Amino acid sequence: MSEIEKNIKEMIASNDVVLFMKGNPNQPQCGFSAKVVQCLKEVGKPFGYVDILSDPEVRATLPSISDWPTFPQLFVKGELMGGCDIITEMHANGELKELLN
Repeated sequence: MSEIEKNIKEMIASNDVVLFMKGNPNQPQCGFSAKVVQCLKEVGKPFGYVDILSDPEVRATLPSISDWPTFPQLFVKGELMGGCDIITEMHANGELKELLN
């Protein structure tokens, strides 16, 4: 296992909720990341984030670890929840709030 793979797995393991996104929660760099941030803010649960634009190694490596090709990627308690469409749907039907509270 490479150093970057170890670092990514550590980030996922050490945060209850972590979002791998483009930009940061105050300044998302893509609409999909902005949408997921909005869902998380509406639920009111604090979350960690990793800006994949400022860390190309994470951007290149995470899809092979998570088996998910696109960003953003939301992990809750070490498990990939999905990307924008899934998180938006989970938020709309109340599952996200239930999962995070």
